[in-house]
Amino acid sequence: MLSVIIATHESERSLVPTLSALIPAVSTGLLGEVVVADAGSRDATAQVADIAGCRLVVSSERLGTRLRAAAASTRAPWLMFLRAGTVLEPGWPDVVGPFLEKAGAIGTPRAAVFRPQPASDVMRSGLAEALAVLRASLAAPKPQHGLLLARALYNEIGGHEADEEADITLLRRIGRRRLARLSARATFRS
Repeated sequence: MLSVIIATHESERSLVPTLSALIPAVSTGLLGEVVVADAGSRDATAQVADIAGCRLVVSSERLGTRLRAAAASTRAPWLMFLRAGTVLEPGWPDVVGPFLEKAGAIGTPRAAVFRPQPASDVMRSGLAEALAVLRASLAAPKPQHGLLLARALYNEIGGHEADEEADITLLRRIGRRRLARLSARATFRS
């Protein structure tokens, strides 16, 4: 089972599609809870989270402190960190479920990011598609691609640091060796 943590600030519009993309994982039992770690939004972010059945954690602390507190409040053995505006493609639970099972069988704490959406939504030729996949696999992962990781790994590396670029720093500390790239895509819409 997995807990999703979404960082928000004045995110009412971008939060809706992010939450909508999570619904299929709730119905399959993959997703146990969603925690919205908000920075004190004055828009309707809290109402959106409430209507969607999310737990809201509000703090004026820096991003890293908010994310660490939200992670500590969850119980699932797997954590997924998303930014409001990150939309996972349909079928993502069918990719994440087997990843969690395989990682659990190996017993080694692992992490993964979703594939970024190609720059163009136009159908590409075989060679162009292959080059786009290669380019995406070589590019450094970004927080807007989502981050899925075992709680054991999160704790082992000390979780998020208490700063505003904590999600970027966390990806660097995980390192490429422990970071898989899932075949499901994530699109970021700010």
